[in-house]
Amino acid sequence: MSKTTIAIIASVSALTGAAATAALFSTRERKVLTVPSTPTYGLPTSTTPPAPIAQSPLSSQPISAPVNPSGLFRYGFPGPISDLNSTPSTTSVFDRRTRNPLWVAEHITPTSLSMHSGDRRHSYFVEDSSIPSKFRARLQDYQRSGYDRGHQVPAADAKWAQEAMDSTFLLSNMCPQVGDGFNRDYWAHLEDFCRRLTHDFPSVRIVTGPLYLPRRDSDGKFRVSYEVIGNPPNVAVPTHFYKVIFAEDGKTGGNVSLAAFVLPNKPIANNKPLTDFLVPIEAVEKASGLEFASKLPEQRRMKLCQQIKCSILVREYADRQKNLQGKAPERTAPSLPAAQP
Repeated sequence: MSKTTIAIIASVSALTGAAATAALFSTRERKVLTVPSTPTYGLPTSTTPPAPIAQSPLSSQPISAPVNPSGLFRYGFPGPISDLNSTPSTTSVFDRRTRNPLWVAEHITPTSLSMHSGDRRHSYFVEDSSIPSKFRARLQDYQRSGYDRGHQVPAADAKWAQEAMDSTFLLSNMCPQVGDGFNRDYWAHLEDFCRRLTHDFPSVRIVTGPLYLPRRDSDGKFRVSYEVIGNPPNVAVPTHFYKVIFAEDGKTGGNVSLAAFVLPNKPIANNKPLTDFLVPIEAVEKASGLEFASKLPEQRRMKLCQQIKCSILVREYADRQKNLQGKAPERTAPSLPAAQP
């Protein structure tokens, strides 16, 4: 990743939209299955809070106001609403404006990846009925769009149960991704890298999501430009994607090895070093408006790419299907102890 891109990531905050990037092939529609609704969470919309005592930002003294702007809440809370959703294999927050997740979290372990009760052949892409109808992404939004329905938490990480795998096929776990050269190639290699971390760490947590970053136009000014797919246009196409990795040593209060990667939503050559996409976690936080490790003390933080060699293992799609874990990343430090009971 260029220094300019890293600087852009570090300087922007909570951007929305996406860049238009052509993909080489589109997805085909699958049968829609009925799945149970899962609870959504957000700020209350039905209660009317009491009128606050107005306080000027220029003065520490409260004033008596003749108006009550918060009285609007008696008619409903405008938002934004964060649709917090938990499934057997994911925890996520959905962005109603872009029809994409803001972030999706997962947890993988050597045990979870060794289980093979889920079969991808029995899973289907489905719309998430927990998202209000007018805000959710739909299967037809992706038809003939030129983009893949790109998993944020990959199905291969949830083979421990069929229900767990099925939940990764909710469209609330998807974003439009370029297919050839990205979703089916470099991005898949990054997902494989995350799985192989479980050979060296007893517990790995990963947060994945989209970014919408500006780029410099011919007039020298930075702008966010994005494509929106669907008919009518509904779903934003992200310009970039991030993964924030927490590799835990398994001890209570133990060390956590951290890394953050930001990849452009476009074809990437397989000979590109993974470390070219390594960025400070703070850069992802500024670009996304999110916080990832605010409760993790500095003394427990380690740099993942100083503990192991951060590199991808390039394999063709058919080979990845045969062996989803592959060879463990090469360590640059002594092995960590197993998880404590």
